[in-house]
Amino acid sequence: MRRDTPPRETVIRQFLERSGWGTARRRPMGADWSARRYERLALPGKGDGNGGGGATAILMDCRDMVAASQVPPFVQIAGLLRDCALSSPVILAGDEPQGLLLIEDFGDDDYARLLDGGDVPWGPLYEVATDVLVALHQRFIPATAPDLPRYDMGLFRDQVMLFADAFAPAVRGGTLPAGAWDALAEAWEGVLPAALTLPPSLLLRDYHPGNLMRLAGRSGVAACGLLDFQDGGIGPRAYDLVSLLEDARRDVPADLRQAMTRRYLAAFPGIDETAFAASTAILGAVRHARILGRVAQLAEATTGAPQLSFLPRVWGQFTGAIRHPALSPIAHWVERHLPANLDADTIVRSF
Repeated sequence: MRRDTPPRETVIRQFLERSGWGTARRRPMGADWSARRYERLALPGKGDGNGGGGATAILMDCRDMVAASQVPPFVQIAGLLRDCALSSPVILAGDEPQGLLLIEDFGDDDYARLLDGGDVPWGPLYEVATDVLVALHQRFIPATAPDLPRYDMGLFRDQVMLFADAFAPAVRGGTLPAGAWDALAEAWEGVLPAALTLPPSLLLRDYHPGNLMRLAGRSGVAACGLLDFQDGGIGPRAYDLVSLLEDARRDVPADLRQAMTRRYLAAFPGIDETAFAASTAILGAVRHARILGRVAQLAEATTGAPQLSFLPRVWGQFTGAIRHPALSPIAHWVERHLPANLDADTIVRSF
């Protein structure tokens, strides 16, 4: 006889009881683009609920099979980062089959809030974030994680084609002509090898201010807390630097981007800077194209989604990246198959 699945709230309460947090106050913290939900927990009389050093923790609640499948890699990569003396959350308790984790509370000082508040200089935050990548790429040994996904040409090609599946039809106002999808796939296959010439490292994938935390009481690279790395894998080292400096949600000044790139390269004098620049441009175009496709996909399902506001910025980043000579096949495809002179209003009205 089939047993009914307990309500989600019952599962969570049982998990918290087993973990010693059954009496904790619970405060929702919101969600991201997945089925993950977060709560801050504070044990009565101890934590003040704001990460100020009391008995607090974060509940990660992965509510469907896809989100729950990301719990084991989150735990694994958190351990790999700590092995590199970097600040990933300590796992306090977990029920991986149920998609539940109780993790260390890093507080409220995420880089996005600090940058957008206008009261904190940008330079020191970006310096630490860049130094984290330097430390990671100096310390991490790919052979220690043979089971992590490989961000190789096939994976990047598959991800970037969401641009043709969702974004291009939306701004065109109709489907692509026959052969256009295959032509773009072929163009990417010709371009991507130049992005993969540098030695690989641990790629965190969503390395941007919304997932970086300023941690009081820690120094050096340990002062930057790392979150949302469950989609990480082994891949080209330039990707996370691009993710940091070509931010979908805010304009990073050109002089700051250039300074952080020089800061990173100074730590690796053996890197061919021409090859690095080509890899950066290609991976930037890949990332921007994937975001454009993903947001277009979400907008189709949710009219008026708030993430539409940064589509024009990402489009500008994409068109800037494909000016690099290594991306001329992609630029030619865009010129041939997308409307000329797309502007912010046109892009937003397309969804």
